[in-house]
Amino acid sequence: MDSNDNEELAQLEAAISYRFNNRRLLEEALTHRSFLNETGEKSARDNERLEFFGDAVIDFFLSSILLERFPDSREGDLTRIRASLVDEESLAFLAAKIGLGRYLRLGRGEERSGGREKRSILADAYEALLAAVYLDGGVLPVQALVGNHFAPLLENRAAATAGRDFKTEFQEQAQALRGTTPRYILKEASGPDHDRIFTVEAFVGDEFMGVGSGRSKKEAEQAAARGGVARLKLFATDEIS
Repeated sequence: MDSNDNEELAQLEAAISYRFNNRRLLEEALTHRSFLNETGEKSARDNERLEFFGDAVIDFFLSSILLERFPDSREGDLTRIRASLVDEESLAFLAAKIGLGRYLRLGRGEERSGGREKRSILADAYEALLAAVYLDGGVLPVQALVGNHFAPLLENRAAATAGRDFKTEFQEQAQALRGTTPRYILKEASGPDHDRIFTVEAFVGDEFMGVGSGRSKKEAEQAAARGGVARLKLFATDEIS
């Protein structure tokens, strides 16, 4: 690894406020299989093993946070909240927030096809990164990362218990920041007739903003709007800074 690579890795470490003791773990987390397929590098691994572990790492620490944040919520509600926070779109969004795409090691073909912006690749790399942090530094640093990264979404979840109208707030923010109103798409309706669960996605223009589930379309739209409010809040913070 040359000095430019080391400098780039240091920039990523600064973005997540964690310095690796073993940089090889960080390199592995950033290595897509297309890179090894093209280079044939024998001493390196792609990030799929770390991605597998990272999925469990995020679920564990996020579950712990949710239990503490929502002490009166039932298991099914906690599961739905967690699922809405760890879907591909949400993880890719968090990866983009720390600029993860620019540090990925991709094959030339994947690079040309826009791999640095692909949701699936970003989400997988984000999971791998958090697994690498856990293996390198243990519980405390990854617990801090999960807490900090998911905090805006969790704050909006907590506010919902106080009767906050996220659909109205989301609409007002979308009109102010993007000059348009949100739209909602019903993606799924599952379960028996007496206990239906609806899943809705929210968009501003063509941009995905949030997904939510509930026992009615209205409840699901509120949950999706909650994610949209959090995302617009983060975008607005970026524009100000």
